[in-house]
Order: sequence, then structure tokens, then C-alpha cells
Amino acid sequence: MELKILTIVALFFLLLTSCSKVENQNKVEKGAEIYDMHCARCHIAPDINDLPKEYWVNAILPEMAARMGIKDGNFKPYDGLQFEEMEIIHNSGIYPYMPIMNDQDWNILKEYILNIAPDSLQPIAYPETLQKQTRFKSRAFTIDETPGSYFTFLKYVADGNKIWTGDISGKIKEHKFNSGKTSTIHTAQNAVVDYIEKDTVSYITDIGILDPSELSTGRIIAAYKDGYVTIPDTLHRPVNNLVVDLNNNGFEEMVVSEFGYLTGELSLLYINEQGTYSKKTLLSQPGTIRSIAKDMDGDGKLDIVTITSQGDESITILYQKDNLTFRSDKVIRFSPIYGSSWFELLDYDGDGDDDIITVNGDNADKTYVHKPYHGLRIHLNDGNNQFTESYFYPLYGATRFVSNDFDQDGDIDFAIISTFPDYENNPDYSMVYLENLNAASYEFQTHTFDEANLSRWFLLDIGDVDLDGDTDIILSAFTYVFTPVPPAITANWKKNNADIMVLENTLFDKDQVK
Repeated sequence: MELKILTIVALFFLLLTSCSKVENQNKVEKGAEIYDMHCARCHIAPDINDLPKEYWVNAILPEMAARMGIKDGNFKPYDGLQFEEMEIIHNSGIYPYMPIMNDQDWNILKEYILNIAPDSLQPIAYPETLQKQTRFKSRAFTIDETPGSYFTFLKYVADGNKIWTGDISGKIKEHKFNSGKTSTIHTAQNAVVDYIEKDTVSYITDIGILDPSELSTGRIIAAYKDGYVTIPDTLHRPVNNLVVDLNNNGFEEMVVSEFGYLTGELSLLYINEQGTYSKKTLLSQPGTIRSIAKDMDGDGKLDIVTITSQGDESITILYQKDNLTFRSDKVIRFSPIYGSSWFELLDYDGDGDDDIITVNGDNADKTYVHKPYHGLRIHLNDGNNQFTESYFYPLYGATRFVSNDFDQDGDIDFAIISTFPDYENNPDYSMVYLENLNAASYEFQTHTFDEANLSRWFLLDIGDVDLDGDTDIILSAFTYVFTPVPPAITANWKKNNADIMVLENTLFDKDQVK
């Protein structure tokens, strides 16, 4: 009798264990299914292993829940916003009024994510020994009397051997290298993020509100000799303006990257039949940063290549079909937590088509952690605008780069700056020079700079500043503290007060030639 009872009890617990295993397996499968279905609707579903568990709990999951009409934790998406901004967000439908997922599925999804998410990320294995660069000699200087350096725009202009800078206060300055003189040429109301001079008119891009916002207070101002005219349309935090005659009709259009925040777009301003500007949307997504005009399919019409850094992080080619109508093709896509920051078109492998170089590293968001997938990537073109990632150089917080054959040995070298480096452990990696040793095998020698932490370098450009026949690098600073920085480094920024730094290439410097 006792044996029979024990057998029944054993079978009962075996049944419970089996049911529990099946239930857990079903929950895991269900969680994976929900994750793939809901987290890849608008962008690539991020790899759960790409963020530590604490960031899923404190940042990503509450935001995800709100976008599904669910309340998770203490997150309040409208907290602290003025009514106008609340209304814009509400009308956008980003945070739905009614839940699009039931509580049971949400809890399954949440459990699935937290069971996978790691406690920490694997750090980048930087080499223990570094080579200090000897290719460039530095010259840093200030161009204004304002303490701190807050430059939001930088461009080198070969005609006149000068740079234009825009700053957070709205001033556009011109610094001429030949004379060493700096002058203010225009003043806007807010941070200037782009400036273009044409024959009879200059275009100033005023971002409006620099910090994240849903309010459209940005604008483009046309500056003539006899005054200023504001283009009628208000813009949602514009950061780049491409002025080009896309349809070859004698009138230049403007392709405006409205970075926005939760919403944004890539827009086209064109001259209508009444001689005024009309606006249409080319891409309806936030985070557009920069556009380049290039005939990418060889049909004789200019196309647009653009990078997007929020939500559906991607490189998109907009192929021009008829007059100012476009077909879009996302040729490169990144996870929405990669922080895409910049791109260039160049023929890296010398096969006659344009390859794409990108950097990912914007880390001024809700998941500030050093991310080993930040860095520079080379995407090779197969000849039909299908791109394959062929090389990755890891660099925390990589935000801008320039490319050139700086040593004139027949291949492309890179200089990269990081706005969000690991200041505690690897501060030297806030600026690096990658000397190309073998282009075919992607063999680069990393060089660091003694001047890397002279300031927080934010933007850079290239040009022959000293007019000696080689290519120099120009950097501008932005010492606003986005993220944690050791006090000693910020004190050093304040002490140096370096606005601009020129890295003069010594290739043709007789005193430096080896």
C-alpha cells in the first residue's frame, strides 16, 4: 500500500515538473514571438545582450510599455512638458491611448527580456601599448572672448583659406588663417548648425531648441546684402541643410534634416509656381542628420543619400525618378541603440563605385553605458548599391570622422573623434588617427594624440590650412557636459579654453620629413 502511495506521489510530482518545463518553454517561445513581432515593427529589434539588465529595467522597458499604451513603473511620458508639446506627442500616436498588448503578454515579454539581458557588457579590448602620432603638429587657439567652447557648426572653405563656425548663442564667425583675424558675419537667435554661402545669398540654419523637444521653432534664414528673409516654414530642430538643384531646372532646392526628437523628418523645400517655397516630406522619421546629393544609379539624375540616427537607424538612398519624386531604399540598417552619427561616401576599395563609411557612438540618451559596438564601419558596395559591412573599428562614443590619404601613399586614412569616450580608463581614445597600412586586408595602425583631452572635440573638417600641399585637420570644441566626465578633465578644458585646434600635416614640412 505504501509503495503504491509513493508511486502515485512520484508520478504526481513528475507530472508537475513536466508541466512546469512545458509551461516555461512555452513562455520563452511566446516571449520570443512577442519580441520579434512588437520590437521590430518600426526598426531592427535590438539584440537583448547589447544592454545591461539595469538599463532594460530603468529605461527601455518603461518606454517600450508607454509606446504600447501600458504603464510600467513610474515612467510618465508627458511629465514636465508644456501643453503644446503634450498635444503634439498625443496627436502623433507615439503613446497610444488604448493598450495594444494585454498585461499577460507584456509580463511574458518583460520576463523574456530580463532572463536574457546581461549584468554588464564586455569591454572593448584596447591594446595595452599605444603609438603617439607624429604625422601632425597641433596649434590650438580661441576665437572669441566667451569662457568655454560651444561650437555647433564648423566648415573649412578653401576659397580664402578660412573656417566658418556657428555657436550655441547664434553667432556665425569667420576666421581667416592667412591673417589670423576673426570676425562675426551673422547673428541668429539660437544655435547655428549649418551655414552655406551662394553667389547672392547665404543660408543660415537655426536649430531653434537645442535640447530634445517636440516643438518646431527652427528655421532657415536667407541672408542677402540688404537684409534677412526667413523661409516661411518652421522646422523641427533642423541640423543640416543641403542646397542643390536636384531636378536641373535652374532653381536650387533645400533638403533639410529635421532631427526632431520623438518625431522628425527629412523634408524638401522647393520653389513653386508662385515663386515661393513649398515643403514636402521625403522621410517621415526622427533623427536625420546629414544628406549628400549623388547620382547613385547612373541615370543622370541626382539622388539623395541620408543617415538617420533615432529609431530606425539607417542609411537611405532616395532615388530620383521624375521631377522631385523619389523612391526610397534603406541600404544599411542598425540597431536603434547604436547611436549612428555620421557617414561619408567614398570609393575605399578603388573599384569605381561609392562605398559608405559610418560611425556609431551618440551616447547622450537614456542608456549611457560604454557600448562595445560603437565605432567606425566600412560598408563595401557590390556595384548595385548593395552594401556589406567589411570592417569594424571599435571606439566608444565615436561621433565624427574625416577621411583622406593623409600620408599620400595611395590609400584612405581616418581620423575619428569620440564625444563619449571612456574618460576614466581610456581617455586617450577620445581622438585617434588610423593609418592605413594595407587597404585590402584592413590593416590599420592606431595613433593617439597628446592633445586628445585638451578640450571636448565635437566637430572636424579637413583642408590645406598651411598651404603646403598636404591635408590638415581642423577641430572645434563643445565643452558642454553631456555625460559624466572626471573633474580633472573638465578643469583642464576650462583652463585651456581651446576653441579651435589645427592639426598641421607634416608630410611636406621640411623640418619633419623623415
